[in-house]
Amino acid sequence: MKEDFIKYQAQTTPHPLGLEVSHARGSYIYTTDGRKHLDFVAGVSACSLGHCHPAVVNAIKDQAEKYLHVMVYGEYAQEPAVELAKLLATYFPDNIKKTYLTNSGTEAIEGALKLARRATGRSAIIAAKDAYHGNTMGSLSLMSMEERMAPFRPLIGDISFITFNNEADLEKITENTAGVILETIQGGAGFILPENNFLKKVKERCEKTGTLLILDEIQPGFGRTGKLFGFQNFDVTPDIVALGKGMGGGLPIGAFAASEELMDLLADNPKLGHITTFGGNPVIAAAALATLKEITETDLIPETLQKEKLFRELLVHPLIAEVRGKGLMLAALVPSEEIASEIILKAKDKGLILFWLLFEKKAIRITPPLTISVEEIKEGCGIIIDLLEEIYERGRSC
Repeated sequence: MKEDFIKYQAQTTPHPLGLEVSHARGSYIYTTDGRKHLDFVAGVSACSLGHCHPAVVNAIKDQAEKYLHVMVYGEYAQEPAVELAKLLATYFPDNIKKTYLTNSGTEAIEGALKLARRATGRSAIIAAKDAYHGNTMGSLSLMSMEERMAPFRPLIGDISFITFNNEADLEKITENTAGVILETIQGGAGFILPENNFLKKVKERCEKTGTLLILDEIQPGFGRTGKLFGFQNFDVTPDIVALGKGMGGGLPIGAFAASEELMDLLADNPKLGHITTFGGNPVIAAAALATLKEITETDLIPETLQKEKLFRELLVHPLIAEVRGKGLMLAALVPSEEIASEIILKAKDKGLILFWLLFEKKAIRITPPLTISVEEIKEGCGIIIDLLEEIYERGRSC
């Protein structure tokens, strides 16, 4: 299968990990050679409830027996999508009540950018340096790394950048700015948290200039940071919120949401201001609804902070400079890119799945399912510490 995978399926890197997946359950992925792998990545924060959670699987089966795709987005009332949007409205801040369901996080970003320009009549967008919001043309335009952007230029125009947590840069937000888009917690840059009420100060500047604040919750969202939405940790309310990843319980979905007044602007002048064929797909919406209910009706969210504490207690070693992040959105920082890669690759051989961050090469991503057990955390952290100790002892003997 791996040979056919390389030959026929387009790749994203020259050297994919290439695990041949047989099945997956809970916190484990099983490969065709009969081995099981403890998953500390959760599909890059997508499998909030682990793999094949019964509530999600049953919701998929039940909906699949009723109807699949019936019409392009927004024309027919379909119960799973309606109920999902309705339930989300009960958890959003009072100013956010209407949700547009999309196929992915990057499509949610595209819609949010369009809405900011449509609502304000302005074109300028401000993003953060070292941000990652997706890889379609609009989302890619929000990335400040020229080596990644250059091969695809020209990208969309009138984009400028500020430095995350740099208050002096807020003066760049002016009456010409349509929207400021920020990750609530910077992901690819190294799981960097906002400091000194930075997000709140951005919102205050946006209110002063009539600019819309867009917060990208694609990674922090759905309980991963100890709150349902990451921005709830930082005393800030966005005008537009973008969602994805952990929302679907392992199925592809995204969404952007705002006030009824703002969202209705995409329905007219022009009509079809944003349109998608498969957004709000009933099977996927059913899975997302089951995921949201499971996360909010159990103790998974408060348990996330207890599990973060356990990770921090266990991941102590001379080669770990710090553990960044919040909840189960964590990154262990080691001295070099080479050490990070060695740990990630050797952990795979020992039955533990870790992964890299996009820009911070010295980081080891740790974003397990919210359902991971205490025993599983101890098992995986033990593997990491053992591998670090091998490298540490090797260095001392040289």
